[in-house]
Order: sequence, then C-alpha cells, then structure tokens
Amino acid sequence: MMRGWIIWLWHQFSTVGLLVGTLFFAASLTPSLNPRAVLVQGILSGLCFAVGYGVGVFGLWLWTYLELPAPEPRKARPIKLVAAAVCTAIAIIFLRRASDWQNSIRTVMDLAPVDSAQPLRVGLIALAAFVVVLMLARLFQITFRFAAGWLARFIPRRIAIVAGGSIAVLLFASIINGVLLRYALHVADSSYQQLDALVEDTIQQPGDPAKTGSAASLIDWEHLGRTGREFITTGPTKQELQSFLKRNALEPIRVYAGLRSADTPEDRARLALAELKRVGAFDRSILVIITPTGTGWIDPAAIDTLEYLRGGDVASVAIQYSYLPSWLSLMVEPGYGGEAARALFKEVYGYWTTLPKDHRPKLYLHGLSLGAMNSEQSNELFEVLGDPYQGALWSGPPYRSRIWRSVTSNRNPGSPAWLPRFRDGSYVRFTNQNNALDIAGAHWGPMRIVYLQYASDAVTFFEPASFYRRPDWMAQPRGPDVSADLRWYPIVTFLQLAVDMMEAATMPIGHGHVYAPEHYIDAWIAVTDVQGWSADDIARLKGHFAQR
Repeated sequence: MMRGWIIWLWHQFSTVGLLVGTLFFAASLTPSLNPRAVLVQGILSGLCFAVGYGVGVFGLWLWTYLELPAPEPRKARPIKLVAAAVCTAIAIIFLRRASDWQNSIRTVMDLAPVDSAQPLRVGLIALAAFVVVLMLARLFQITFRFAAGWLARFIPRRIAIVAGGSIAVLLFASIINGVLLRYALHVADSSYQQLDALVEDTIQQPGDPAKTGSAASLIDWEHLGRTGREFITTGPTKQELQSFLKRNALEPIRVYAGLRSADTPEDRARLALAELKRVGAFDRSILVIITPTGTGWIDPAAIDTLEYLRGGDVASVAIQYSYLPSWLSLMVEPGYGGEAARALFKEVYGYWTTLPKDHRPKLYLHGLSLGAMNSEQSNELFEVLGDPYQGALWSGPPYRSRIWRSVTSNRNPGSPAWLPRFRDGSYVRFTNQNNALDIAGAHWGPMRIVYLQYASDAVTFFEPASFYRRPDWMAQPRGPDVSADLRWYPIVTFLQLAVDMMEAATMPIGHGHVYAPEHYIDAWIAVTDVQGWSADDIARLKGHFAQR
C-alpha cells in the first residue's frame, strides 16, 4: 500500500516543475545582502522551490496549449528518472557550497565564519515549506475546478473557467485579507499599543522643569509613550558633555509629543511648538526637526553624536505618528507619517521664519528609515526657497523615498548606485562606512543634504524590479560590505531581498539597517559645518561611542 501511494505521489509531480523548482532552490542558497539563519534560509529556499515549481508547471501548460512538440509517453518515465537524479545532484552540490556563500557575507561584515550551513536541516525545512505552499496551491486548484465545473452547467465552458478562476481568487484573497490578516493586525495593534503605553520602572519622570514631561511641561509624562520617554531621558547630560569635552557645555533640549498627547498630528505639532518656546529651544544654535520611525523610536546614535559635537547647544523636536513597526505602519497607515512630518515642519518652520535671521537657530531635518522617507515629504523645495533651512541628514532611506530615488537615478555617470555623486555635490552627498563627504573641488551650497546608507541595507536597496532585471547596485564595483559572490537571478533575487529587508535591522552595527555612531559623526560634521574639532578630537569621540 505504501509503495502504491509513493508511486501515485511520484506521478503527481511535474518533471519540468521539479527541474525549474530545483534551479530556484539552488539559486536561493547563493548570497544576497545579509547572512541568513538556518530557519530563515530553509523557509526562503522552500518558497523559492515552490515558486520555481509553479513557473515550470505554467511553462509546460503554455507549451502544451500552443501545441508544440512534446516527448512520447513511453519516453516520459526515463526522462523523469533522469530529471530526478539531476535535481538531487544539483541540490546536494549547492547545499554543500551554502556555508562558503554565507561566509562570503559574514566576512565583509566582520562576523565569525560558520563551519557548516547545516544542509540537512535547511533541506528538511525547505521541503516542509514547499509542501505547505503546494497544499495551498492544490486547495486553490480544487476550489477553481469546483466553481468552474458547477458554473459550466449553466454558462458556456470558457466563461465558466474565467468566472471560476475569479471566484477562487476572490475567495482566497478575502480569507487572507479579511480574516487572517485582519486578525493578525488586530493582535499586533493591541500588543504594540500596550507596549507603547507601558511606563518602565527604570525611567523616572524628569524633575527639571525645563524638561519635556516634567511637572511644568505642557506635555504629560504618561502621554509621551515608551519611545518618547526613552528619547527625553536617555540623552547626554550637561555634566557628561563637560566631562568629555573638558569645557563648558549646555543641557541639550529635547521635545517630544507622543501619540496620546493630542488627537491629531496638527494638534501634536502645535503642542510641540509651544513646548519648544517654553523651554527656550529657539535660543540654541541648532534646531533639528526629527521624524521618528514607525514605533516612534529615535536612534540615539544619531542625536547623541550631534549633541556631543555641538556641546549640548542643540534643540530637537519630534512627534509620534504610530506605535507600530515601520514595515507594519507603512502597510496599515501609509499616509500618517508624511502627514505628521508635514504638520510639525509647518508649525516649526512657520514660527522660525518670523524670527530675525541673525537671532535664530540653524534649522535641520533628520529621519531614519521610514522617518527619512516621511521627513523628505515634510516640505517641497519651492516652499522654502525664499528662506531655506540649512540641511538634512537622512539615514537608511527606504527604496520608496521620492527624493532619494530621483537623485540616485540621476547620479553622475560612473558613480555607483550604492554611493552616488549628484552633479557638483553642492546640494546633496552620500556616505557610508567610509567617509565619502569630502569631495575634491566641491563646495557646499546654502542647503546641505546628506544620505547615510550602507550598501548592505536591503531597506534602502530592495527593488521590486529585481523580479525581472538586475539592480544597478549589483554592478561592479560592489559596496564594501556586499559579497563578491552575489549574483542576480530572476524572481529568486527579489525573494532574497524581500527576506533581507525583514532581517536588515538584526545585522551587526555598521551594516544592514543598523547605523553606527561614528558614521553619524562624519555626517553631522558635514551637514552642520562643525568647526574647531581636530582629527584627534573626532577620533576620540568615535572611540567614546564605540565603547558605549
């Protein structure tokens, strides 16, 4: 009985599907931007195998539909046996090389190499993932055939086939979107909302009346949210700055309006501006409008470094627009971040322009990840040409960032996509692990824009078009932390980069989507035109942050 079941199962599989699926499986083992854990690699490989199998089955159907020549039935069995042997050999060869490919990424990220990619575990996980996808595909096929067969009793056969396919698609889409996804989002929304409201015992309400969230503040401590309280309380103090700098310093000013501080982005922006006025933020030499990530988080490496470079003579302000992770916020509430960024910029910039030019702070923008994309949307260049702000530092901009995409697409010929040069470098420059901001012969204009990005950051370099063409950033020369063994494969590379994007924030600091303080230091020096720091002082500051 078992033998008969195995024979039946063997005949169910498409020879062409297995061949193409195996090629997709093999390609999925090659390196992409990030190293992958065994479980992630197994799931990715199983998904690639399933997609490749589907491509092969569709190709065979199309071949038959076009009435092209096919092998005789008596030759089908030996062909299938040979194909099975070839598939097995390809899978074994590529699985054995998987550790070398993973190490080619780990080496450029300064990670310890792995002795083995655990090919047996990867293979078993991939097989399980393939079976799950195949079962779902078969269930879709059964639904389609049932609907088409029932409709064929009342309407012409071809119309029934189209209608049956439409019914199956709508049914599966409604189940996924209307039931599974809705439930998952409800659970996630509830969990992150509770996490955002959590007041940690280790974070105490500020006693200083000049601090946001204090008893004298216009913004309630509990309404700041978890990320807001972290931002307000964890920055360097005046004493810490003076101890490091060996000179007088100021207490940095930080203002934050949480999601529960007011009902609308406009109300939160007005509340933040009122708080800025209350604490004397417009008397500082630097004012930074920050757009946080989806959770409301602000990277301490970005703001702490600026406060050290400027001796605390910095004021910064942000408002929260979500408590969901950036990728989930982008999916559920894609317009909220841009709306909040525009509201805050409008309020702060509008007041800033009323102040005498020689008695107001220099104004800058900052955002990381989704914050960078939304910060780009906070204003249009024509709106500020009459009285421009001084610049922006945007780190890890998502691939959908409008200005970033435009500048990268129109980069100077010969400059790589992962480190573009744009025109004469007077308006915008790019940098990464190796400071690339000092361009010979280039002079900054009145507004300085810097993009800090790593070539290994899939949040920035994921491209939907990688489904069918090679991304420009794969051309030689490669970025400093990108594997020399990385190759482009249709469909497979798209799936690899999609997984890399979800894993990018788990990479070691200074790679992927995790930006290092020393690289922020170089960027802020260029953006805010820091003076009076020697090369030794800058190296000491970088060493200070490296030890933290």
